[in-house]
Amino acid sequence: MLNDFQIVMLASGSKGNAALISTAKQRFLVDIGISCRALTTRMKEIGVSVNELDGVFITHEHVDHVRGLATFLKNYQVPVYSSVLTWRAILAKDSSLVRQNCRLIDNNRLLCGDLEVQSFSIPHDAVDPHGYTFTSRSNGSKCTYLTDAGFVTDTIREAVAGSSALVLEANHDVEMLKNGPYPRHLKQRILSTLGHLSNDTAGHFLTELERLPEHIVLAHLSEHNNLPQLAQDTVQNILQDNNRLQETELFVAAQNRVVADSPLPAVLDLK
Repeated sequence: MLNDFQIVMLASGSKGNAALISTAKQRFLVDIGISCRALTTRMKEIGVSVNELDGVFITHEHVDHVRGLATFLKNYQVPVYSSVLTWRAILAKDSSLVRQNCRLIDNNRLLCGDLEVQSFSIPHDAVDPHGYTFTSRSNGSKCTYLTDAGFVTDTIREAVAGSSALVLEANHDVEMLKNGPYPRHLKQRILSTLGHLSNDTAGHFLTELERLPEHIVLAHLSEHNNLPQLAQDTVQNILQDNNRLQETELFVAAQNRVVADSPLPAVLDLK
């Protein structure tokens, strides 16, 4: 399986999300859920300038995915893409948003250089939430970004199938959530079909795939209802029990530090 992508998680969790998806010639962000200052600082840590970005893709309008967007649009000329309904939801919250670099994904498909980017609907309590696939037009290598999903739909299965790299939500441990400090209504929201994927759900979903991605990054971990080692162990154990662990390499994203699925010098040598 070909994997031409590098994933660098600049931030991932309930307090903010931003991921850098790179190939040898292109760089894209998924979400700007941290401040623009934090974003630029973390990108500088890996030797990448914001001005090198070819685009930004927004999954949905929740603040942990768009916190730095308004400042970003004021300061940079990088195109920012989302669905029309998501843009409307974002603008409804901040009508002063600078709009000249806002772009719509027409018919859920966009050609960006050598990549075809496709959005796919996900079940979450936002207006029009989407995940994204980035597919090389030259060799078919595919990277998929999937977080903030209440359950795994057939649309999600189709989008993830054949991916060589995958960002996959492993938001919570069910028992930690049930016994944790959240109020009952919030626990019900997270566990609902419009909430978030658990560690167990993420692991069992992976066993359904005919081929596992070479690299899988577990993402959007809850600060209060999960632990990085627990998420990794749970998914690893499920894969091991199904004799699938040897097919992939697992990484766990973090809220306050950069996590890459391959050595960072690979990013520095891209251009």
